[in-house]
Amino acid sequence: MRHDIPFEVNSDWRALLEGRSHDPMRLLGLHRENDQWVFRALHPSAARAWIDTGGRKAPMRKVHADGVFQWEGTAEPPRPLRVQFEEGGRVRETFDPYGFAPRITDHDLFLFGQGRLLEAYRMLGAHPETRENVAGIRFACWAPNAERMSVVGDFNQWDGRRHPMVNRGASGVWELFVPGIAPGALYKYELRRRDDGAVFVKTDPYGQSFELRPGTAARVPADRAYPWSDGDWMVERAARDWLHAPLNIYELHAGSWRRHPDGRRYTWRELAEHLVPYVRDLGYTHLELLPVTEHPLDESWGYQTTGYFAATSRFGTPDDLRFFVDRCHQAGLGVIMDWVPAHFPRDDWALARFDGTALYEHDDPRLGVHRDWGTHIFNFGRNEVRSFLLSSARFWLDQFHADGLRVDAVASMLYLDYSRQPGEWLPNRFGGRENLEAISFLQEMNIMVHDEFPGALTFAEESTAWPGVSRPVYVGGLGFSMKWNMGWMNDTLRYMGRDPVHRRFHQEELTFGQLYAYSENFVLPFSHDEVVHGKGSLLGRMPGDAWQQFANVRVLLTYQMTAPGKKLNFMGNEFAQGPEWNSGRELEWGQSSTRWHAGVQALCRDLNRLYRETPALHELDFVPEGFGWIDCHDSAHSIIAFQRRARDGSFVIAVLNFTPVPHTPYRIGVPRPGTYRELLNSDSEFYGGSNLGSGGNLATTGTPWMGLPDSIDVTLPPLAGVLLAPAEKD
Repeated sequence: MRHDIPFEVNSDWRALLEGRSHDPMRLLGLHRENDQWVFRALHPSAARAWIDTGGRKAPMRKVHADGVFQWEGTAEPPRPLRVQFEEGGRVRETFDPYGFAPRITDHDLFLFGQGRLLEAYRMLGAHPETRENVAGIRFACWAPNAERMSVVGDFNQWDGRRHPMVNRGASGVWELFVPGIAPGALYKYELRRRDDGAVFVKTDPYGQSFELRPGTAARVPADRAYPWSDGDWMVERAARDWLHAPLNIYELHAGSWRRHPDGRRYTWRELAEHLVPYVRDLGYTHLELLPVTEHPLDESWGYQTTGYFAATSRFGTPDDLRFFVDRCHQAGLGVIMDWVPAHFPRDDWALARFDGTALYEHDDPRLGVHRDWGTHIFNFGRNEVRSFLLSSARFWLDQFHADGLRVDAVASMLYLDYSRQPGEWLPNRFGGRENLEAISFLQEMNIMVHDEFPGALTFAEESTAWPGVSRPVYVGGLGFSMKWNMGWMNDTLRYMGRDPVHRRFHQEELTFGQLYAYSENFVLPFSHDEVVHGKGSLLGRMPGDAWQQFANVRVLLTYQMTAPGKKLNFMGNEFAQGPEWNSGRELEWGQSSTRWHAGVQALCRDLNRLYRETPALHELDFVPEGFGWIDCHDSAHSIIAFQRRARDGSFVIAVLNFTPVPHTPYRIGVPRPGTYRELLNSDSEFYGGSNLGSGGNLATTGTPWMGLPDSIDVTLPPLAGVLLAPAEKD
């Protein structure tokens, strides 16, 4: 016999109907009450509802005007429980989401709260699952200070009353499995602020895909694994000794390398077709991508990240990016990704004050705001934030097979007083200006990368004299594989920007770097930051007429490729693009086919090949034994000469003339007698030069010189570099 169970609007129901409940599962779904089964569902816009009781469609009573429907019966209905709702004259069938228990384990919640859940992207976010033969999406999000959280999307008319989520207690995590949603659905989270009841909508911090800007909704990821074909590369990478191997990076902004005639960006698959063979032909070992994490503003170049687990939708799907990386690996190219854990933008739909409080950032602006950039600083001391950032770093290495992470703005993370005046910052617990929590985070991140991803590298963009950036954590370092040598870059470009007649007064700008060259594992970068914002291109920064400008670029690149340290150049440097970089259009490809530009490109190709094939130019980059001055004192002629050495004793001699005056002959010391050959001359006619040089082989004179046992006389071209090596091994 059936008895109608009365519906009583108690305080729990009032909280649910007012959008304040943290545990809707206590009220909604199937429950046993007074020896009967009672099922309640909430659908504010439905006119009628039915429940499947086992082959029979049983009507439900609407027991509250706000859309509460109720069914009672003595027999338990089959599970999972099917429900039908009539809305706008159409009937839609679904399964009861509150019939599926939360699945996130207490152990994962514990690790997350301890800052030790390194794969939080598997726990939080949107994940396709099949439960009890029912396909759907498990949503989970961390928002400990929200009074209520709901998932909203194109599957529920963005109505936060339809799918309130279940709070997992002290963890601050909210969870709900919603049946019937397919990959590709758009979604966000609707939250209610605890202090004033304000309702607002946020995008998913753990979203793995987003709609194209200006939309900001996350997209449910695909329910399939990408079929990787780079197994040989990954095995080889794990065994490679990158500290002693050639590393030559082509830095890329994916949106402006090339564009279609109508201005459309190339997709990842189009870049795989056109970019990969181009970079391989030029002889680079790696590509470095400016941030491809999701970001709202094109002009930020990706450095204002809002999706720390999502490849931007500008260039295709996440699998399209995986396809691109896969193709790079098959072509023998590594892929480094820029990653930005230092700060995040203040857009109110993203991470900023995510649950109505300073959750990912600091509440105090003296700790939590970057004044220069108008962005928030992560609270590196909060365990859940550490789990978020460590998981993000791991995500790109794990899910996209990235070969390394270049960490942006490390200096801003290390110092509490970074770009701040007295009174605008707070000291650490010892009274110092070091950000102890950020230091600990960076060390933990580097340990994780090197332990779990053999052969993967981390690079620090760090512009201060902080000690041990690229030294192991166990000796007190930060643990990075390598560090950008910003001092060398600034000194070199400052020197090259001077009129050659004045360079003799500034020889120390070329030589000073050797005083600290082996204190870190350095990369020598001519990056995107040096060819934008009015600085001009490399070519535009050079003094003199057109001939001298191109010759200056050629000797600059020769110097970079022979100086100790790994190499990086931004796209366009390889053919000496004239205008500075503009992210709104493609590179000036028309220039690359003209004589002088094509000559620089040919020089880059030959330098890259020589660098890769000559152990003396890369094996001992990070130790003093790999370098030796022959002459650093000839400031009167603005000439320097040095050796690069390999572990087997082989060597290359570089002689660089930074004035437009040729020297015939010019005597330099050499470490042993014999015959020397010219490996490369940047003044060759093949590179657009005047074709002045020694040519052929050079015999030693038998005269000790510059503290070395013998010497040779070379013809030294104007504004050029000449590379020499013994013609035969002893």
